[in-house]
Amino acid sequence: MTKKILVVMVCALWLVSCAVNPVTGKRELSLISEEGEIAMGKETDPQIRQQYGTYDNAALAAYVARVGSRLVPYSHRPQLAYSFQVLDSPVVNAFAVPGGFVYITRGALAMMNTESELAVVLGHELGHIAARHSVRRLSSMMLLQVGLAVASTISKPMATIAGVAGVGIQLLYLKFSRDDERQADALGIQYSRAASFNPGQMVNFFASLQKLGDMSGKSSLPGFLSTHPLSSERIQNVTAMLTEADKAVPIGREAFLQSINNIVYGEDPRQGYVENNAFYHPSLRFVFAIPQGWKVQNTPSQVTLASSDEQAAFVLQAEKSSEGLEAYAAKTASELEGRQLLHTESPTINGLSTFIQVYDIPSQDSATLRARLSFIRKGEMIYTLAALSQANTFGGYDTHFKGILRSFRELTDPAHINRAPQRLKLIKASGGQSLQDIFKASGIKQDMWPKVALMNEMELTARPAAGQWVKIIQ
Repeated sequence: MTKKILVVMVCALWLVSCAVNPVTGKRELSLISEEGEIAMGKETDPQIRQQYGTYDNAALAAYVARVGSRLVPYSHRPQLAYSFQVLDSPVVNAFAVPGGFVYITRGALAMMNTESELAVVLGHELGHIAARHSVRRLSSMMLLQVGLAVASTISKPMATIAGVAGVGIQLLYLKFSRDDERQADALGIQYSRAASFNPGQMVNFFASLQKLGDMSGKSSLPGFLSTHPLSSERIQNVTAMLTEADKAVPIGREAFLQSINNIVYGEDPRQGYVENNAFYHPSLRFVFAIPQGWKVQNTPSQVTLASSDEQAAFVLQAEKSSEGLEAYAAKTASELEGRQLLHTESPTINGLSTFIQVYDIPSQDSATLRARLSFIRKGEMIYTLAALSQANTFGGYDTHFKGILRSFRELTDPAHINRAPQRLKLIKASGGQSLQDIFKASGIKQDMWPKVALMNEMELTARPAAGQWVKIIQ
C-alpha cells in the first residue's frame, strides 16, 4: 500500500466518521457511536468505583440521584440511562464519563451550601455528556493514532510516538477546552433553570472554587479545576447568562445542608493513613513502614509508595482469595509478557506465610524492569506487594524495598485501629457571635478556620443570624 493511498484513507475516515451533535445540530467528528459510548461508560464505571470507592450513605446517594434525575428530562439526551454517584473522596471534584455516568465527591458536597449549587454542577456534567465532549476528544485522539500510523510509514522516527493511551480510567484525565467549558456552563444553567433550580448558584460555587484554588496553590488545585479550567472571564460569562427572574427562585439551602450533615470530612483514616513514617489500615488491620522521604498515594484499590527521585515504586494490593500463594502468584505472573524468572523463595514474615518471585520484564523503551512480587496470606486476603525499578538501579533501592516488606504485619494496637474520621456537622448560630468565635467555641483548629469559613461561603468576621445553620468540623 502506498503512502498516498494511506493518506487518502485517513481523509476518507474523517469524512465518514461524523455524527450530528445533539446540542448544536451540527455534524462533527465522532468515531464512537452512541452504543459504543454507553459500552465505554459501563466498562469505565466499575474502574472508577474501585479507584475512589462510593460513599456509604444511602440517604445522601438517593438525594443526589433525585436532584440529578430532575435535570434529565430537560437535557438534550434524556433517553440515556443516567447514573449519579457520590464518591468517597475528599478531593473537590465532579465529572462525567460517556454514556450517562455522573460522579460527585463528598469533598465537593462539603463545599456546597444549597440544592441549586448541586443541581448546576450536575447540570454542567450533563452538558458534557449531551454535547459529547469526551467522545469528541477521544475521537480526535483515535484519528491522531491513525494519522501517526500513516506518518510512521513516511518517517521512521515518527513510529516511536505512534502509541496512544487506552481509554478506561484515562477518561478522568481528559482536560476540557475553554469552549467545552463555556458550553457545559450554558447547558448547566439551561437545565437547572428548566428544572426550577436557581442557576445563579453556579456563580457561588465557582467563586468558592476560585478562592479554594488560591488557598491551595497551583501545585494542589482542587480536582475539578484540574480538568475544568476556571477563570474570572468564565465566571463573568456565567453571570451574564442569568436573568432577573432567576434571583427569585428558591435555592434549597435547608434540604441540602441536612443531607450532608455528619458526612466524613477530609481523609478517612479507616481506609488508611500515614503517621510517623508508617502506613496504617484499620479496616484491613495491617501496618508497614515507609522509607524517609518517600511519597504515598492511597486509594481504595491500592497503596503506592514512590521514592523521592520517582525512579522506584512499591505497590500494595489486596484481594479476597482462597487460592494457594503459588497458584495465585502464577496467575499474576502470567500477565507479564516477556518475563524472566530470577529468584523464588517462601519465607515467613512476622508470622505470615509469604511467597516471593523476582522477575526481569522488558519494557517498550528498551529498559528492563525488575519486579519483586511478594504474596502474603493474611486471613481471607492475599496481599500483593510489588517492588519496582529498572533492573540496573534496583539494587540501590533494595534496602528500602526489603525494609517495607519485612515491616508488613498485623495491626493490633487499638489506638490505631479505632481512629475515627473528622465529620462535617451543623450547628445553629445563637446570633451576635462572629464566625471565628463560633469556630473557636467548637474547638476547630485555627489553621482550619479560613477553609471552613469558605465552606460556609462567609468571611470569618461575618455574624450569622440567630438560628442560621453553620458548618463546623469535629
